[in-house]
Amino acid sequence: QVQLVESGGGLVQPGGSLRLSCAASGFTLDYYAIGWFRQAPGKEREGVSCISSSDGSTYYADSVKGRFTISRDNAKNTVYLQMNSLKPEDTAVYYCAADDLRDGCYADARAYDYWGQGTQVTVSS
Repeated sequence: QVQLVESGGGLVQPGGSLRLSCAASGFTLDYYAIGWFRQAPGKEREGVSCISSSDGSTYYADSVKGRFTISRDNAKNTVYLQMNSLKPEDTAVYYCAADDLRDGCYADARAYDYWGQGTQVTVSS
């Protein structure tokens, strides 16, 4: 059974850090581009970051550039999103997704084949 499971969300104060994990089962992440998306209440789902399968090239939304880092550990079949200098506007449910794409990655949710259930990130004092 193909499955993506996110973990690592929680409540953090502004300026704090969290590391989200996206663990895959039932398939090998090596051959998939992985994207992180987020959705805040009343807002559309937003592409935050993605990483390609072939060369590890990455994309970051302007809103998170310089603060978030995406990485993958193929041996653990896991992709991470390190989030630093968190702001209240980063509050959202964060989802990871897998796209059967060899080169590059897209910030468009419509490109992705598999999705996790999401993990809540709340940035508040």
